This record gives sequence, structure tokens and C-alpha cells, in this order.
Amino acid sequence: MKHLVTATAAALLFTAASGLGGSPARADSPSAEPLPSASSAPSAQVDPHAPGLKLMPGATLAAAKVLDIKTVVEDSNGDERRSDTPADVTFSLQSEVLFDKDSSALGGDARSRIQAIADEINRQNARTVQVFGFTDNLGSHEHGLELSKQRAEAVYTVLAQDLTADGGIQFDVRGYAEDFPIADNSTEDGRRKNRRVEITFPKAQG
Repeated sequence: MKHLVTATAAALLFTAASGLGGSPARADSPSAEPLPSASSAPSAQVDPHAPGLKLMPGATLAAAKVLDIKTVVEDSNGDERRSDTPADVTFSLQSEVLFDKDSSALGGDARSRIQAIADEINRQNARTVQVFGFTDNLGSHEHGLELSKQRAEAVYTVLAQDLTADGGIQFDVRGYAEDFPIADNSTEDGRRKNRRVEITFPKAQG
């Protein structure tokens, strides 16, 4: 059973970069490091009493502007989450439903979950797909970087087999270790949410 978690959000200071190309191609160059989607970032906390927010004498506020609208839906136990903006879709799968602890080998239930995402990518006729892996902050950064990359690679391998777009799809596969947490790493519940693989792709336009 799925339920609506949040209705709207402004996407600020984060962009998702992806290339165009042939079949199934990979883009791993660190010189063009993309940021995960805005759904990967926790909401910015604003102190309404901060002195920096006060207007100087004679200053006026700029006109309000909605930068983006995002809907987020997750299943009842939080194992899978879908975030939609007008431009793209991001699926976030918790590592526990894909892998055993400290492993990058996909479990039995993982393939059906990835297949369902591949079906949605095919429906959207997407030509670029980002697969990003993340860990919690336990252990060394180097280990987390390697594990998150291996897990992203494992998901990419299944997706590449299941996608049917004519002309091929450009994949961007990366591991970010504990960077870009979406929850508090000081609690086990927060660390569980941070251990994830995200798949992002553009929506069909028109």
C-alpha cells in the first residue's frame, strides 16, 4: 500500500546532469560530476528569526516564484520511493531490499523491483538514465565509495538488459558513499534511509 508523503517542494541549488548518446553507453568521468536529483537532498532548514533574513531599510521582496513542483510517494514500509517533477522521475530503493549487508550481489526480490522501474523508463521513452548509489556514514569513506559504486553497477546491469528504447540509452552510473544523505546518520532509521540506490530519468514531454 502506498501513501503520499509530501505534496510540493521547491528544487533549489541542485541539478541533475546527463548526456545524450548511443546504446547503452556509460558516462563515468569525474570531470563532469553531476549532483543527485533534488529529491536526494533533505529540505533546507530556515530560521525565521535569523538576522540575515531581515530586510534592509528601503528594501523590498522579489516577486514569489515557484521553481519546481515535486510529488513524493513511498510504500508503507519505506523500501521504495518515487519522486516526480514536471521534468523527471526518481525512484529510490533501500539497499536492504536489493542487497545483503555489505554486499553488492542482488537478492531475489531485487530484479522484479528493477524490472518495474525499467517498465516505467520504457513507458516514458527515456534516453538518459542516472543510477546513483549511496551508503550511510559507517565505515571508511573509501569503502562506502566502492560499495555504493558496485551497487549502482549491479542495478545498471539489470536495467540495461530490460530497457527497449530504439537507438540506445545513455547511462550515468556513480557511487557517492555517504555524501548527499536524505536522513540523519546518527540513528539507525536514518542510516537505513541513506543506504539506497536512486534511478533518475526524464519524463516524456508533450
